[in-house]
Amino acid sequence: MTYENDAGLLAPGRAGSPAEAATGDAAFLQAMLDAEAALTRAQVACGLAPAAAGRAVTAAADASRFDVRDLALRARAAGNPVVPLVTDLVAAVEPDARPYVHRGAGSQDVLDTAAMLVSARALAELLDDLARAADAVARLALAHRNTPMAGRTLTQHAVPITFGLKAAGWRALILDARDRLSAVRESLPVQLGGAAGTLAAFDALAPREDDDTAPDRHGPGMALVQAFASELGLAEPLLPWHSLRTPVADLAGALAFTAGALGKPAADVLILSRTEIGEVTEGHGGDSSTMPHKANPVRATLIAAAARRAPGLAATLYGSLAAGDERPAGAWHAEWEPLRELLGLVGGAAHEAAELAGGLRVVPYAMRENLQLTDGLIVSERLAAVFAARIGRERAREVLVNAAVRARAETTDLADVLTDVLDEEPELAGLDLGELTEPARYTGYAGPLTDRALDRG
Repeated sequence: MTYENDAGLLAPGRAGSPAEAATGDAAFLQAMLDAEAALTRAQVACGLAPAAAGRAVTAAADASRFDVRDLALRARAAGNPVVPLVTDLVAAVEPDARPYVHRGAGSQDVLDTAAMLVSARALAELLDDLARAADAVARLALAHRNTPMAGRTLTQHAVPITFGLKAAGWRALILDARDRLSAVRESLPVQLGGAAGTLAAFDALAPREDDDTAPDRHGPGMALVQAFASELGLAEPLLPWHSLRTPVADLAGALAFTAGALGKPAADVLILSRTEIGEVTEGHGGDSSTMPHKANPVRATLIAAAARRAPGLAATLYGSLAAGDERPAGAWHAEWEPLRELLGLVGGAAHEAAELAGGLRVVPYAMRENLQLTDGLIVSERLAAVFAARIGRERAREVLVNAAVRARAETTDLADVLTDVLDEEPELAGLDLGELTEPARYTGYAGPLTDRALDRG
């Protein structure tokens, strides 16, 4: 299923992904119907409706029986799609069950609950893709634990690192995203409060022995919320959250974080796959319409695009926290499209990330060649520490700066220049320049750090 009137032509990041099916119009329609059916079944469980009504509404709650486009057009009159949907659902059940359709609930109860259902279902797919991405990256980190490459800071070569350490960092971010999304998914709540969050209608509908008895925390309305949550596998909220939008804001934050967490490896792949660097490739890259030699890093590109768009969508959802009254005008309505788009965008990015990590090709020989681009300058930090121990920090810095300037001017290896320097500095005699200027021998604790990162489950 895809978005109604939207085949994903301008959204290749989500087109064909599990997230697209999980967040399309048909998915939202089915979630609203699931909420309506669950509400009737919950009332049955609480003694507020006959069992036959629960069976009838559940049988009728099939999205294929309803016209999504017609509902969308009719939604303009009421400002939300629940109103026309309830009309059609009432008509779809036999007369005896009709009084129990949407009984006591408000439109926001159904739409908010549907949004949480859609989110829970989309997050299940997204978490599966994150797990696949994390596993693939872990394999890369293990295979290249000791593969040296240039570390880069502010676009320049800094000191040697290993590709294993870089990949372990990618995995750490993916697992951070997994943990945040898992926690949010477990906390996604149903919405049930009635007209203004008091559950008054459900208490009024309950049979009473004493009409003067005030409802308490064990009354039918309170029990109904628990039964409703149980029917749908969602959390029971402490309060109706019609204008307390914490669940949506938490979801927005976790999704935006995930987009950024996936954007980091994508950004690295885009840099490292440049022709002049060539340290990784996407495997089967994307074609160019005019240049047959190209294999573009399209998966990384789509993930990077998602990482740029997600914060703006999340900002809209955060902005809706400022929701007035007991049920807000505008703030709630502003959430619907950004939430769905954010779920689809990040879900698509996670799917691409799993494919990217699984097919990424590492090019160790290019990494070795690039380590030599500065003719030994990449290990100047190591030389500075060793020299400082013998001739002091200031003198060591002076010697190395002069040597580096000379090496660049003469386009020669730093070790060759330093051979002359050692003859002039008796305190430096006996140092093995071949050892000290070998980049692969100066990766610090990259290996043990990679091991520690990979121990995280």
